[in-house]
Amino acid sequence: MDIFLFILLGACVGVMSGYFGIGGGFVLTPILLLIGFSPIVAVATSLLYTIGTSLSGIVAHIRMKNIDTKTGLLIAVAGLSATQVAHPFVMQLERWKVEDVVIPVLYILLAGYFSFIMLKGEKKSESKVVQRKSWIIPLLIGFIGGFISTTLGVGGGFIIVPLSIALLGIQPKKAVGTSLFAVFFIVLAGFITYSVSTPIDYSFAFTLIIGAIIGGQIGAYLTKLFKDEEIKRYLGILYISTVINMILQMLGYAKIGLFVSLSYITFLLVMFTLRVITFRKKEKGVAA
Repeated sequence: MDIFLFILLGACVGVMSGYFGIGGGFVLTPILLLIGFSPIVAVATSLLYTIGTSLSGIVAHIRMKNIDTKTGLLIAVAGLSATQVAHPFVMQLERWKVEDVVIPVLYILLAGYFSFIMLKGEKKSESKVVQRKSWIIPLLIGFIGGFISTTLGVGGGFIIVPLSIALLGIQPKKAVGTSLFAVFFIVLAGFITYSVSTPIDYSFAFTLIIGAIIGGQIGAYLTKLFKDEEIKRYLGILYISTVINMILQMLGYAKIGLFVSLSYITFLLVMFTLRVITFRKKEKGVAA
């Protein structure tokens, strides 16, 4: 029964990964923290899981031509270098015994900032988009994403997607696919670094990954059924739910925080299901 529940959890987070391009760790790490994993083990487990979700999502997004390979490689190269800077930083936090405070606080600050970016509704002109497509900004996005990925175990897409939309002017659907492409290389390097010094329950992690492979395909498919503005809005609300989640955890209300996260994920899954049903009915109507 536990195995089924873990596969289901992996699939649900995988759907979020394929739909939002966030790798999955952004959703999974807080859940692991709330069910009792130590921060370091939660980060390492999430990185391994994110390798699976990224691969699954990449395959689907390649078919839909949602990946900007050049930009993705620039982000990945910078992200890889950042992982090597971030790991000593995390180990130092553990030695100082402050990781239980610093990691959740970083989550809260970053998620709050990116929820603002996603929900403010600013539209960029075409001229701004062209000017910002240089090699410097993708490298900057990659370094920030890689550092945060290794520090928080969030895959990097948590930062790469909103920054790609805000700084590069990439359409949300393309930002999702490009993010997953870059995230795969970043989390692979981050996980290898952690695996040397961190005890990981591989049977648990691979059970989650089985679900992630299925969920990632579904999530990528769902991007075809939603407008770009809808994807941005739902991602912004996801960030807000995570902020609430982590604040409640720090105040000692971990179960309520877990309920908040799972409630929003459940809402999204129900909404996704209804959209698919509506789309299928329209297809049958056209065919008839």
